Amino acid sequence: MRIAMSGANGFVGRYLSKRLVENNHEIVAITRQAIKDESSLLATLKKCDAVINLAGANISERWTPLHKKAMTSSRLETTKAIVNAIKAMQTPPRVLISTSAVGIYENGKEHDETSPELDDGFLGNLAKEWEKEALNAKSANTRVAIFRFGVVLGRSGGALEQMIPIFKLGLGGTLGDGKQGFSWIHIEDLYRAYVAVLEDESKEGIYNLCAPNPISNAEFTKELGKVLGRPAFFRAPSFVLKLKFGEGATILLEGSKVYPKKLLSEDFSFFYPKIEQALDAIINQRE
Repeated sequence: MRIAMSGANGFVGRYLSKRLVENNHEIVAITRQAIKDESSLLATLKKCDAVINLAGANISERWTPLHKKAMTSSRLETTKAIVNAIKAMQTPPRVLISTSAVGIYENGKEHDETSPELDDGFLGNLAKEWEKEALNAKSANTRVAIFRFGVVLGRSGGALEQMIPIFKLGLGGTLGDGKQGFSWIHIEDLYRAYVAVLEDESKEGIYNLCAPNPISNAEFTKELGKVLGRPAFFRAPSFVLKLKFGEGATILLEGSKVYPKKLLSEDFSFFYPKIEQALDAIINQRE
């Protein structure tokens, strides 16, 4: 399968590219220059069977007005360009898998894909607009799947890459009161979900990409400290995180427990359904 991918140089993009190539798929990177030039983008997508859209500025930075603008434009403008190109093609890719986040759901509750309770903050509204833009690509020739990511756990990037050095020093701890939901997925299971949707032409719509056993931030902190053999008694107070990250602290201090109802209903089997299994595999290099 020939797969065009935006965001191919990011943490998730690198892993997906590596694993897909290992399994005899061809990856064609969608460059930023191609996004700005329709003819170049059409040439990139030509003869592609699928498109994976991962583009988006990092949300784990201080949300200044400028960075919020970058978070928005990098998602909406990229997705709009891809959708417009797909719609302009006589023989378009058969599937678009676009990204979203479990941050679309209302904070502090339990959710699956049928939940009507959506967040009305900046991140929630951005996710709604992002999904809406991607769904415009749906046609008789192209199906669309939206993957709402939980926190993606892997050894070579993402949240764990930042956390592990701190925890190894014995300085790890909970964020705020630690009660916020922590919905997560091992990056190998994330890859396997992509393969499932790429290869089965009946699969489309909204998917929560998170393990079936969400936990709290405090439980995650305890388990990571345990796997690393380090204490994790410290606590980062809410006010300190708000001073450092501003409005962006919401992604650290808020969270819901989100369940992958649709994947499970389609008989998807997780290699790493529990956090202790995922962290042990990652920390002990069995990823």
